[in-house]
Amino acid sequence: MEKSPSRAGTPAELELLSEIEAQNPRNVALQRIHERVSLRTRLILRPGNASQVRELKIQGMTGDLSEGGCRALFPVPVLVGDIYRLEFDLEWLETPMTFARCLRCKLIREDVFETGFKFFNPIDLTSRNPGVSKNDLLG
Repeated sequence: MEKSPSRAGTPAELELLSEIEAQNPRNVALQRIHERVSLRTRLILRPGNASQVRELKIQGMTGDLSEGGCRALFPVPVLVGDIYRLEFDLEWLETPMTFARCLRCKLIREDVFETGFKFFNPIDLTSRNPGVSKNDLLG
């Protein structure tokens, strides 16, 4: 069996390799626009189009939340790229219905799907239940 000659790689290949090496959880967190808050609260997902809003209603649970988006768990898969209306449990987060695009959906178990949403407009994380302090949200 013949060995292939070793090569250093093209500049584009080396740059790509460098980008892949930099993709660790710490570096990804540093590149986020908004700080994430660990907050478990119920939310309702509905289609973003007014003509479809009565066709689907799914209850889920947030995992974390930021001004620009959230991570949530649902019992069924959510279509990546689609736009949805998200309604948060007002007991924990007093924010109006929010439109968001699904950026990712990953199977965790047969009945649990982890989704990532990006909001079209930032939400105010300080709008909360009076019994919950800002430190509770940020801690």
